[in-house]
Amino acid sequence: MNDNRLIASLIHIDGISEEEILSLLTQPKDLGYADVALPCFRFAKALRRSPVDIANALAEEISKDLPPFLLSCTALNGYLNFKFSREDMAKQTLLTVLKQGDDYGASEIGKGKTICIDYSSVNIAKPFHIGHLSSTVIGGALSRIFKKLGYNVVGINHLGDWGTQFGKMIVAYKKWGDNADVEKGGVKALHKLYVKFHQEAEKDESLNDLGREYFKRIEDGDPESLALFERFKEVSLKEANRVYDRLGITFESYNGESFYNDKMQPVLDLLKERGLLVDSEGAKVVNVGDDMPPCLLVRSDGATLYATRDLAAAYYRKNTYDFDKCLYVVAYQQNLHFRQVFKVIELLGEPWAKDLEHIAFGMVSLADGTMSSRQGKVVYLEDVLNSAVQKAKEIIYQKSPDLENKDEIAEQVGVGAVIFGALQNNRIKDITFSYDKVLNFDGETCPYVQYTHARANSLLEKAGEFDGAKADFSALENAHELVSAIASFGDAIKAAADKREPSIVTRLAVDVAEMFNKYYIDNRILNAEQGVKEARLLLTFAVKQVLKNALSLLGIAAPNKM
Repeated sequence: MNDNRLIASLIHIDGISEEEILSLLTQPKDLGYADVALPCFRFAKALRRSPVDIANALAEEISKDLPPFLLSCTALNGYLNFKFSREDMAKQTLLTVLKQGDDYGASEIGKGKTICIDYSSVNIAKPFHIGHLSSTVIGGALSRIFKKLGYNVVGINHLGDWGTQFGKMIVAYKKWGDNADVEKGGVKALHKLYVKFHQEAEKDESLNDLGREYFKRIEDGDPESLALFERFKEVSLKEANRVYDRLGITFESYNGESFYNDKMQPVLDLLKERGLLVDSEGAKVVNVGDDMPPCLLVRSDGATLYATRDLAAAYYRKNTYDFDKCLYVVAYQQNLHFRQVFKVIELLGEPWAKDLEHIAFGMVSLADGTMSSRQGKVVYLEDVLNSAVQKAKEIIYQKSPDLENKDEIAEQVGVGAVIFGALQNNRIKDITFSYDKVLNFDGETCPYVQYTHARANSLLEKAGEFDGAKADFSALENAHELVSAIASFGDAIKAAADKREPSIVTRLAVDVAEMFNKYYIDNRILNAEQGVKEARLLLTFAVKQVLKNALSLLGIAAPNKM
């Protein structure tokens, strides 16, 4: 909200910029006491004064000449508290939403800065399964959130397209597969071959040796092996892109592991030159400290590992994009891996090591248990989307039989429910996916938020044009919490970026939807007197716009009718 910027400009603390003060302003849970607060604890050390003294002194100074939009500026327990004129706050907030529309919540705080986001990173010739859901939608949401804040975002799909599994796939294809099956069955056909290989390898160990031999042929550039490898990649990406299209996901780079095959040696040479690469029982490792095991980079047989390629990728990304931050949206099971990789770069003396971040998240599973690619126990993400859409279609056909474009809206509701379900809670939490839960039209779900957006749109269509200039903003006194939530949308986007936590946007959307539905029940809108009607329609427009913008950041459509 503009008032936050104005408040930041009123606060003068030696050595603290207006931007930093702006970033520290928060909205208290109890709006009865303050609309915006500044915690002063961070300034205590620099100013050598207690937070209580700092807050008291600031309150005394600012209260001498309060601007018209502020009712009060007070201090309590180290917090500087501001109370707005509710009428003025509603006017400024809602007219700002009306003016900015789809740009509401945007800012340019990231202008001139680049963020690389490594996410999704599906494996070639393996299923795009529900286990990839969180990385894909968290990374996609963060990409859109940072773009909304003016950052240059480089979305990277670090494809799993290297390793002995591709030698095994070639063996399986040559022994049991054919082109017609792959053409018809796609990744599912490739996955069946992968499962069959491991079943047969349990009976005949020599198949694993043959798999390693064929991967060596790929590494050596054997034309037949390379052609099959590229064919597997083409089939996999075709199906993956179909899912990405439905999820609204795009990438700026598809450079996967194979891309870095010729870029690892310079990093290994640098480590050797700095005396960091040491021999360990025939392998080559970097000792990264007493709190974690050595980082293995070259096995005793000469093979490189994920860590080697991630080091090469980090250097390539820094040299190519000169990023300010590089985020890795990968499950928490890889915590140690990234700690080791980041530490190696730190030991190499690279100042940008501090700009590498692992954005960990919990696991997604269905109620019936876990998955294993080798055993064939997988749940394809496309099948999950199809099932969600089908269930949404059944509900819509039952609840709204006269609705136009029911199939299109069912796609938006079903896919949106899957995305929203993965982004609803803090990303580190494990998720047990339930169709019935995510497709509930009541409560904290995507269909509920989408339905609220459609309800607001319906009201606006019935009302026709409205005139914000004629609005009686004093009539919105009882909508103060809803107005405050709308006003905090920009802050929620910034917080979601700062904390790498899309669920902050998700929760705000649910809060706005819940508050508006309560307001809708308690207040006449279309048949209220003129000034009150205009104010309430403007509030309805702001709700519709904020819900649309929030869902858009999450990669979810906002149907106008449901």
